[in-house]
Amino acid sequence: MPARILETNPAPFEPRTVDPVTLDIIENALRNARVEMDATLFRTALSPGIREQGDAFPLIAERTGKMVVGQFGSFIDGFLRNFDGQIEDGDVILLNDPYSVEGAISHNNDVLSIMPIYRGGRLIAWSAMFGHMTDVGGKVPGSLPTDASSIFEEGFRIPPVKLYRRGELQSDIIKIAAHQSRMPEWFKADLHAIVASCRVASRRVVELCERFGDDNMVAAMDDLLDRNHRAMGHLIQSAIGEAPVYFEDYVCDDGRGAGPFKIKCAMWREGEKVILDFEGTDPQSDSSINFYLNENMFKMFFGIYMVMVFDPQVMFNDGFYDLVDVRIPEGSLLKPKFPAALSCRTHALGRIFDVLGALLGQKTPEFLCAAGFSSSPHLMFSGFDKTGEWFQLFQIGFGGIPGRPFGDGADGHSLWPGFTNVPNEFLERYFPMIIERYESVADSGGAGRYRGGNGIHMTYRFTESGTIAIHDDRWFIPPWGVNGGEPGKRSWKLLVRANGEQTYLPSKCDSIRVDKDDLLHFVTWGGGGWGDPLAREPDLVGLEIRRGLVSVEGARAYGVVTDEKGLVDMAATEALRAQIRADRGPLPIFNRGPDIEELRARCEAETGLPAPRAPVWRQAAMPLAAE
Repeated sequence: MPARILETNPAPFEPRTVDPVTLDIIENALRNARVEMDATLFRTALSPGIREQGDAFPLIAERTGKMVVGQFGSFIDGFLRNFDGQIEDGDVILLNDPYSVEGAISHNNDVLSIMPIYRGGRLIAWSAMFGHMTDVGGKVPGSLPTDASSIFEEGFRIPPVKLYRRGELQSDIIKIAAHQSRMPEWFKADLHAIVASCRVASRRVVELCERFGDDNMVAAMDDLLDRNHRAMGHLIQSAIGEAPVYFEDYVCDDGRGAGPFKIKCAMWREGEKVILDFEGTDPQSDSSINFYLNENMFKMFFGIYMVMVFDPQVMFNDGFYDLVDVRIPEGSLLKPKFPAALSCRTHALGRIFDVLGALLGQKTPEFLCAAGFSSSPHLMFSGFDKTGEWFQLFQIGFGGIPGRPFGDGADGHSLWPGFTNVPNEFLERYFPMIIERYESVADSGGAGRYRGGNGIHMTYRFTESGTIAIHDDRWFIPPWGVNGGEPGKRSWKLLVRANGEQTYLPSKCDSIRVDKDDLLHFVTWGGGGWGDPLAREPDLVGLEIRRGLVSVEGARAYGVVTDEKGLVDMAATEALRAQIRADRGPLPIFNRGPDIEELRARCEAETGLPAPRAPVWRQAAMPLAAE
């Protein structure tokens, strides 16, 4: 039964025509309120994942639940369809169970607060915020167990409940939830910060109603959705063809030795509507790499890509959703059946962006981006310090951003544009570790006219014993290049014991014991390159040698010959480039690098780790190529 909205004032909102100036003021005020939500959260949360990195996503929605401003798509409609209860003024809804809201949040660590915004007895709007909690219980610190086979192993699950009922805090809910967390004080502080950010949005919406009138405010939000609908309709007509295009990419492994796992999508247009069909995506995993992909979330991803590539001035919101039909097979990696484990869904989530970029660029390859929005590498470190106090770190690392039609990919940047790194000074101050290295990995970005961003090499020295866990991808299948660009380099992790013993670690592993003075080399992937590497300016390659971004040997991938200081030998460069052109064939649109068997051989030779093998349900080897 869907939620029931209680309004003490039954008067309908009167239709209004909002003049362009007022609409512009309201639009920017809502944008600012969304930014203020973030600022409130980041300044009051305690966990570094939220406070320092910004792993949280706000929204403000109109009265039926459609997002007007936000970042991650609307959480409201799935909640409204599945909440068997009554919504009243002063309520605040709390939840973290993905299955209760159709995947609007995608694992238990993401705790969501939803607040109805009332004025004069009528529902005006909604505010919502979710943030990644450092720990929500479960079998391992950090609540992201690689080997989980069901969601019951991944920490506590809160269905939609009223944290505030008609304005009164239900404090027992917080007590019960925090009692399950290994970091209860962080959990409580972060939760109150999430609610506070929603209250900020509520105040700002009410202030706009006081300024412009309730009817004008409701009409303005409708106008903003309608404007987005018109703009996106035009973009879809001009950029999406009726002939289907296909692409597939892969999550490297499931942490249990099986892989890779295919994500396949087809895209075409029927009339004014675009179809995105994931038929052919692999079945759900027995481990925790499943990603319960909410259809509206994917529509938002699609809309952001369209806007950023074709018209960045368009304000993206939920207004265009009826123009997009998303089809995800039940029981697949992207729509697993309850109670499938979901905690390590980040890898499939990141891969969705690479797939989207490949689909949207096939009609116009000049707009293609290479691969590199590929994962969100996690490091967890926990234990007891010398005073006997429990410590627990959750940190997101950064890789190389792909080469783009208009320039190089950023070196060591987040998958999410708004994320920042946890400062090394913060890590050393609050956790028993020393950061001995934090630098770009030369040559890890794929060569191209526009270079893929380099990955990052972080070296951690642990000053106390504890346990680490790693969750990463792109260690087996590299990020692909486009329009003649080369693939980026793969990620790797190396543990060096205090006695000198060295061990390569899998990209997904839990409960690895570390001791004082052990070193962890945490190296992330590089982004794929864009365009013919021989079209890159030789002097720019020389400059990047001097900056440590490209090596003298790596410069040869661009057909550039230099001395050790990066001084270009133009005659030798011209000769080398002529030889490369004569020897190579036509440049592919997508360059995935070696085939799967060669990748297996390379991985095993380089690290000594077994390469992933096809899951038992797969009868034939997968082609690593776009259809």
